[in-house]
Amino acid sequence: MFVMVVGAGRVGSSVATSALLAGHVVSVLDADPLSHERLDVELGRSWEENGGRFTIGTALERDALDEAGMAESDVCIVCTNGDNTNLVVAQIAQRRYDVPRVIVRVLDPRRAAWYREQGLHTICPTQIAIDQLTAAALAAAPPA
Repeated sequence: MFVMVVGAGRVGSSVATSALLAGHVVSVLDADPLSHERLDVELGRSWEENGGRFTIGTALERDALDEAGMAESDVCIVCTNGDNTNLVVAQIAQRRYDVPRVIVRVLDPRRAAWYREQGLHTICPTQIAIDQLTAAALAAAPPA
């Protein structure tokens, strides 16, 4: 499977590394050339020596998306540090490139609900934390 990861911060680089170690073809796109260093961790060899691809470019630029291989993608995981950028890139992947599965990280729970209504598979770490913290607190409370 060809996995495209847009955004190579802590989350994106970890997801990309996991997918590569699982035997998938992985391409990462990030505007920061230094983010490449996160990808070499845990591999023993460089990202490219392990078969990974890395493209430096802005996720909103068609040339960068083309160079990174968006058109080849079976799945696109969008996890930059901005919800607005993530929405636009996810919609581009879905509508312009016809990527079969687009997964987008959304930090704002209200936006996550709207993204879902647009047909995007969303992961909202903020909502997950809210749900788990609330459940843990209520589980510890005596019955009312």
